[in-house]
Amino acid sequence: MSAQETFISHLIELRSRLVRAIVAVLLVCLCLLPWAREIYAILAQPLMAALPKGGQMIATDIVGPFLVPLKVTLLVGFVIALPYVLWEIWAFVAPGLYAHEKRLAVPLVVTSFVLFLIGMCFAYFLVFPTVFTFMAGIAPEGVAWMTDIDKYFSFVLTTFIAFGVTFEVPVVVVVLVRTGLVSIDKLKDARPYVIVGAFIVAAIVTPPDVLSQVMLAVPLWLLYELGIIVAGFIGKSSDESEFQPLSDVADEADDAEAGSKQSNRPIP
Repeated sequence: MSAQETFISHLIELRSRLVRAIVAVLLVCLCLLPWAREIYAILAQPLMAALPKGGQMIATDIVGPFLVPLKVTLLVGFVIALPYVLWEIWAFVAPGLYAHEKRLAVPLVVTSFVLFLIGMCFAYFLVFPTVFTFMAGIAPEGVAWMTDIDKYFSFVLTTFIAFGVTFEVPVVVVVLVRTGLVSIDKLKDARPYVIVGAFIVAAIVTPPDVLSQVMLAVPLWLLYELGIIVAGFIGKSSDESEFQPLSDVADEADDAEAGSKQSNRPIP
């Protein structure tokens, strides 16, 4: 089979797997659609609990009461169908991986999914009630603190993504160490810069209040430390011959090339 035919076959397989993944997400969303209002009520519960007595959310867009619960249902459906989507991705890339790469990839994919869900739960059960209660408490006297349902969904989605990605930090650290791109000692030396960077990232992706920024920056730093600990543990218990640092691989290649040149030198 020529290279062009191989490339086309890969594209066809990729298309079929993408179609199956999209169909799976849509099927889950269709099953959840009759409960779209209830799902949105669950998502809005942290804010509704923090609103003053008699407070409520509003809809400034005509189609907002229909579209926003639909968007929430799509989000929930995607999260539920995500394991199958990840399996389709894994089935596509697995044939091109070595055995030791497969052993490393499967735990990383599962761990990444679990950590992302933990990050979303952290935002929903801890960050939202704390931030909303704080905001309601500092509202000036006589100001009706309410929000549009579409803006609330945008805020929730942004926060979910921010905390979900933040909880992926241990996975990123482990991958960097296992591939030899960064050593554990360098990660420890970069700790002060990581702490400053965590607060900068939190200031960018969170609302402009100190409380939510701290609640993102501190877990980001702690997860970085957790990643260093896990990377050190895995590195000590793994077979170093399967995961050589890139610098060692380059040195071995240079040595092999020098030896080859020396063996090909004519004998005087």
